[in-house]
Amino acid sequence: MSTIEERVADIRRRVAQAADEAGLSAPVTLVAAAKTADAARVREAVRAGVDAVGENRVQEMCEKDAQSAYEGVPLHFIGRLQTNKVNKVVGRAALIHSVDTLGLADAVERCARSLGIVQSVLVQVNIAGEASKGGFAPVALVDALKTMSALGHIRVEGLMCIPPPLRSKDDTQYFVDMRQLHIDISRKRIHNIRMDFLSMGMSDDFEQAVRAGANIIRVGSALFGPRS
Repeated sequence: MSTIEERVADIRRRVAQAADEAGLSAPVTLVAAAKTADAARVREAVRAGVDAVGENRVQEMCEKDAQSAYEGVPLHFIGRLQTNKVNKVVGRAALIHSVDTLGLADAVERCARSLGIVQSVLVQVNIAGEASKGGFAPVALVDALKTMSALGHIRVEGLMCIPPPLRSKDDTQYFVDMRQLHIDISRKRIHNIRMDFLSMGMSDDFEQAVRAGANIIRVGSALFGPRS
């Protein structure tokens, strides 16, 4: 059975190959999606050289944070964030991936203002229009970003998506659509809105995401093993 260190090395190799095949040279941030992984395994992933650790659940994040699980790397919040739990994440997470409504953006803004900080976030896009998932519809994204651009304590750094499972290894249309959306938004040069990051791709599809232009991937089971 492979170790976490071996899995990280394998993921790095596969990312490099995918980027090379696509002719891309920008670095790809490997976020260890640590849902259900205990603090000891998270620390092992940090020692193995992941770029950041991502948590989906606020309570789990707080418990592992108290055990110094994230020491040495940035903490990202990658799950759906409820407005009543914003105060536990803002100021602790270096990057919140999942701002999926204007109401959540306002809640993050208010909390960041109270702390006297600027919170980095990504805006989630519901690229496939799935009722079960959060995020802005592509057609509503520009107006939403223009509204967020007026918020002085949020720094929008890019976009995130969770597309449906791929039907085949060549089924990358949602990733391609996200990359084009990312480019289109960048060209609009909206005040206070940056498009430095495109977060997409998880354990089953990170290679396809990288080929399409992702520069943040969120890998869980391929790194930690099957979730309990």
